[in-house]
Amino acid sequence: MSDREFGATVQKIITEILPASSGLTFAKDARDLLIECCVEFITLISSEANEIAEKEAKKTIACEHVTKALQDLGFQDYVQEVLDVANEHKEQQKTREKKQSKMEQSGLSEAELLRQQEALFGAAKLKYNQGPAE
Repeated sequence: MSDREFGATVQKIITEILPASSGLTFAKDARDLLIECCVEFITLISSEANEIAEKEAKKTIACEHVTKALQDLGFQDYVQEVLDVANEHKEQQKTREKKQSKMEQSGLSEAELLRQQEALFGAAKLKYNQGPAE
């Protein structure tokens, strides 16, 4: 995520927390400081989680590495909420609509697609055997 996208994400969070109806605004320098703090926090947790994963000879940082990093860095108060969000995400992934393959999107049977493919191969072979056009 680029700094610009990250800034937009932080701005969205700020807007959700401070709705226009509250009459409160967030100064640009305060928003920029908050973004820098967020980047620093994520970097700190990511680095610690990476070290934990490396010690376990893992090539992928898993949820348990992140929660262990939070605990090791003194952010144990956030662990349960992180686990709750991770579980919610897993549940959403289960019910998420699966993307259809191009074959499924075509609406054609496998036999019809095979017939079309053979016709295309036949046309290409004929064109190849005729040689270059003069």
